[in-house]
Amino acid sequence: MMSIEILIVLVAALALDRVVGDPDWLWRRLPHPVVLFGAAIGWFDRSFNRKRLSDDALRISGVVSILVLLLLNIGVGLVLHWLFASMGFVGLIVEAVIVAVFLAQKSLADHVLRVAVGLRKDGLAGGRKAVSMIVGRDPETLDEPAVCRAAIESLAENFSDGVVAPAFWYAIFGLPGLLAYKMLNTADSMIGHKSPKYLYFGWASARLDDLANLPAARLSVLLFAAGAWWRLNRHAARNAFDIGLRDHGLHRSPNSGWPEAAMAGALDIQLAGPRLYAGVLVSEPMLNGAGRSVASAFDIEKAVGVFYAACSALAVVLLVLVVIRCLF
Repeated sequence: MMSIEILIVLVAALALDRVVGDPDWLWRRLPHPVVLFGAAIGWFDRSFNRKRLSDDALRISGVVSILVLLLLNIGVGLVLHWLFASMGFVGLIVEAVIVAVFLAQKSLADHVLRVAVGLRKDGLAGGRKAVSMIVGRDPETLDEPAVCRAAIESLAENFSDGVVAPAFWYAIFGLPGLLAYKMLNTADSMIGHKSPKYLYFGWASARLDDLANLPAARLSVLLFAAGAWWRLNRHAARNAFDIGLRDHGLHRSPNSGWPEAAMAGALDIQLAGPRLYAGVLVSEPMLNGAGRSVASAFDIEKAVGVFYAACSALAVVLLVLVVIRCLF
């Protein structure tokens, strides 16, 4: 059962991340923990992802590598938990700051809003430049509606794995759960894609990341529905819930389709569909195919409004749990 201390720390961390985000001045001077995760993953990649190994050997090597990385992070989390617990109230404050570092509310919203700003200020070229910072597809192949859809899809997908999932695993397992999840998610982004180099070595990271994101992806539908009701209206909330349940399976990812379909329903626009990654066409049906086919900068701003409302809904749920734990 979630302790009241963990719930309070998580609420404080969400509030801190909402206001402060990831200050550039700080991370220009210090390495972000995710950068350190990436360095560790890179070392294992260089050391154990050898071309001379057979496919089975590469798969085993990848399994051992990610398990070692996860165990190391769980160990660090346990040490930090013991240390902060011995510090009393000051330890709770320090832990809240650390948890906030691994959340992505303000930083995600800021990056997505820059796409709308770029479109309004510099037209299509500005939008393409801004969206290239947050998506993997070739921006030069995107027209203005496609740029807007790409930004909204990134916002929806990263709500699940950048906000809900870290909060979920911290709430369940504290700092060990949070650090292990962030290491796994970083590994998936670096070595989990199905390229020839990582097809076998990154197999375990990709599969474990799918499993770890399963609860958050489904919870994101409920939170986006709540955010749509809060920010828009009851019809948008119902549409977010219905489309999220109906169309999530149209996406190639077992998890990304849930938040993206819910956001498509909330805004009544089409998302996903055919798109290019590194010159390779990903052919998928549109999520919410009956929705509007043309998205705009205004839709980006509306999506950010729903996103922030969903983040607030998450904080409210946690506050309710705090009250329940205090009473019972």
